[in-house]
Amino acid sequence: MTTSSAQHSLTDAAPGSLRGGRRRHPTSKRRTVTGRWSRVSYVFVSGYTLFALAFGVLPTLYAVFIAFLDGDGRFAGIANFTRVVGDFRFWPAVLHVGAFLLVWLVALLVLVTLLALLVHGIGRRWLSSSIRFVYYIPGALAGASSVVLWLFVLNPSVSPVSAVLRAFGFETFVQTVSPGNLPVVFAIIAFWTGAGGWIVVMYGALNSIPNEVLEAARMDGAGVVRTALHIQLPMLRKWISYMAVMSLAGGAQLFVEPRVLSQASHAVVPSDWSLNQLTYLYAFKQQDLNGSSAIAVILLVVSLGLSTFFVIRGGLFERD
Repeated sequence: MTTSSAQHSLTDAAPGSLRGGRRRHPTSKRRTVTGRWSRVSYVFVSGYTLFALAFGVLPTLYAVFIAFLDGDGRFAGIANFTRVVGDFRFWPAVLHVGAFLLVWLVALLVLVTLLALLVHGIGRRWLSSSIRFVYYIPGALAGASSVVLWLFVLNPSVSPVSAVLRAFGFETFVQTVSPGNLPVVFAIIAFWTGAGGWIVVMYGALNSIPNEVLEAARMDGAGVVRTALHIQLPMLRKWISYMAVMSLAGGAQLFVEPRVLSQASHAVVPSDWSLNQLTYLYAFKQQDLNGSSAIAVILLVVSLGLSTFFVIRGGLFERD
């Protein structure tokens, strides 16, 4: 075979690489595919962005705007804020939500992390696809449906755990949902609803830890406890911070649970127990949208401050 014929054969064998004096590098095709998928990703994100603007950002900006106006639309400064803070119902609602968040966040952060470590240590067979579905079942009963289920659980006369309730001295439903018990009751309901999904998230985060790191710890003589304290927990710090931020955002907006229990208990649970309930009363019972917006803005500022604390302490946006 002559040199010219060999070159002709090479050209026929690789038409995309040698033709017209131009060589097409394989990475150029990858860049084209990546760019195409990048453009498609904007289409998927656009739906969320539009809904977030329509039902999140714009209502928030409007609430901030009218919080500084009076009923006639004139600028009122901080008058609405001082008025709602001086309301005799405001500080009890703050204490109620604060106590609930304290109980719930501590239980969530400690127990979910501990359970995820235990499940991860037991083995993968405990988190097969069917088991993951079981973890998510309580989360499907969110909001009012979850509270309706707990109306039966908290009633000693029909509850499947009536022996436990009576062991704590609760003989009637009214005793169980007395105001002093509500932070713990709501924390239990919230934990039961959301803990399963967070366990799955934490389990996935634990699986992202390289096996070489865990094996090196075992070779150095680290037991299960020392491995968890010095390797797994530090590497889970961002995920724990993320869980704290998301749970704080949801827990600060407590509304459905106390409202349904208030109706079921014939006002044993006050209708202004939480800040969101008080906001609802201002807006729809007193026709005071400015005061309602002032409470919402206060709640927003406090939630953003606490979330910022968790983000900084957890290094949520730090690069590894």
